[in-house]
Amino acid sequence: QVQLVESGGGLVQAGGSLRLSCSASGRTFSSYAMGWFRQAVGKEREFVSHISRSSGATYYTDSVKGRFTISRDNAKNTVYLQMNSLKPEDTAVYYCAASYSSATYDNPLDYHSWGQGTQVTVSS
Repeated sequence: QVQLVESGGGLVQAGGSLRLSCSASGRTFSSYAMGWFRQAVGKEREFVSHISRSSGATYYTDSVKGRFTISRDNAKNTVYLQMNSLKPEDTAVYYCAASYSSATYDNPLDYHSWGQGTQVTVSS
């Protein structure tokens, strides 16, 4: 298990940017693939992005491609989600999560550790 803490959420106008961070403690961070998910009010948790253990592979849901960028710094035990050109429909609580594999990166059931979430609100 690994402990995860997200930060960087907030209120931003449409078209603005935010960078989310997720800091990890516990077992070796570089052993885990990492993902970002989000959950809007009244909706199910959905996959946003994933990065493999070595940063060799990244994945995005279609709605954020070209606007969001996931990255990680294994020396700092941190994964980031740079979010540009934000839209009101990006409003949600954003969660980072750790997985042992990138095989099914968009399935939340395959992630074993989750952060508490950080709220992102995009106003129109």
